[in-house]
Amino acid sequence: MTLNTQANLTRPDDFYEALIDMHQGLDDAQSQSVNAQLILLLANHIGDFATLKQAMDLARAATVEALEATTPSG
Repeated sequence: MTLNTQANLTRPDDFYEALIDMHQGLDDAQSQSVNAQLILLLANHIGDFATLKQAMDLARAATVEALEATTPSG
């Protein structure tokens, strides 16, 4: 299975709203926990390790790149 990085959500605005609503009333630790549980549920649904590893690598690279872009050098 190849990771699809193209826009693929049928209702992106509804998804984003539901994602934000999922965190309502939670403290930081609970919010991190619900994110972790969501990741594990979706990983189980995908099932393919290579696809999951590709997604993890892309997510980490994007995060590191964003951090480096906002960190003053020297």
